[in-house]
Amino acid sequence: MSTPSGPVGVGVIGAGVISDTYLENLTGFPDVRVLALADLDTARAAAQAAKHGVAKSGGVAELLADPAVEIVVNLTIPAAHVGVGLTALDAGKHVWTEKPLALDRESARELLDRANDRGLRVASAPDTVLGAGLQTARRAIEAGRIGEPRTALAVFQTPGPESWHPAPEFLFQAGGGPLLDMGPYYVTTLVQLFGPIRRVTATSGRARDTRVIGKGPRAGTEFAVTVPTTVMALVEFAGGGSAQLVLSFDSAVVRTGLVEIGGTLGTAVLPDPNTFDGSTALHLGGRGEPEALEAQGHSASRGTGVLELARAIRAGAVERASGELAYHVLDAMLSIDESASLGRSVDVASTVDVPPALPEDWDPRASTL
Repeated sequence: MSTPSGPVGVGVIGAGVISDTYLENLTGFPDVRVLALADLDTARAAAQAAKHGVAKSGGVAELLADPAVEIVVNLTIPAAHVGVGLTALDAGKHVWTEKPLALDRESARELLDRANDRGLRVASAPDTVLGAGLQTARRAIEAGRIGEPRTALAVFQTPGPESWHPAPEFLFQAGGGPLLDMGPYYVTTLVQLFGPIRRVTATSGRARDTRVIGKGPRAGTEFAVTVPTTVMALVEFAGGGSAQLVLSFDSAVVRTGLVEIGGTLGTAVLPDPNTFDGSTALHLGGRGEPEALEAQGHSASRGTGVLELARAIRAGAVERASGELAYHVLDAMLSIDESASLGRSVDVASTVDVPPALPEDWDPRASTL
């Protein structure tokens, strides 16, 4: 069988709110072609397809039967990520999935093993680490601007999403909470800079057993909270160094996007890991005002990882937002949860080779295939 060439055909499963950003970007990348959009609600899929100029819409089976679709972009709810991914792999498609990769190690491993058995690839969000903001920070740190990285502080604190989300229950139940919802952005960023995690020590809790929806048609509805809503962890890296991680839906004081990397020569304050741009502030040995590093590189956002996967497939190279990277991040987050429950440190069994930074001139708007 001949190897495909030219732009990579993409099909999107899941026509919810996040699909807008993905489709806005993917339809503007010359190296991919968005061929079809599917959803359980076929009317919603049709509306999104029309909005973004996608030729086909309908159900999942119809999308998977299209031989021109090479990558399935899985934008379903977290509980469906593995099931949809396995179905796509069985149909001979590569998979890009939204975070988290899975809700447990066993199903995540099944997904990755199925891909390996079929000679296919699974890659995963977050692709914010491929944005110009964090890539610029990474290049500066790897160039030695703050010396050898030794410590980090990563903080996400809010009162919780029930104040603005019209249907927030899933964020406070199994598979949710600040650890699995926001943790992937922060933990992936730390792994990119320090390498794989070897051990975690954590504590967790929740401020309230119930919450009340604050916005939308169901405002005033009370619902149960079944997972920790504050998680604090000490993270130790296999290559040396450590990080303090704080993730909370319980804080009336909002602190989001805080990632500080302390090195032997100074400290780097990174952009928000849930964004693709933003500047980095270098505090170098008390030399007055910090040096601002403006983001250098592309301006694309969600969907960047899909494009990088597509180019890697064509080149026979390893994709940067790989499933193995997502698995290690998931393993670390589940180990944090276990540490908090057990009251002791937990070793992280998995490891991963961290992919290299993107070249500064990497251009998603260029036609390269």
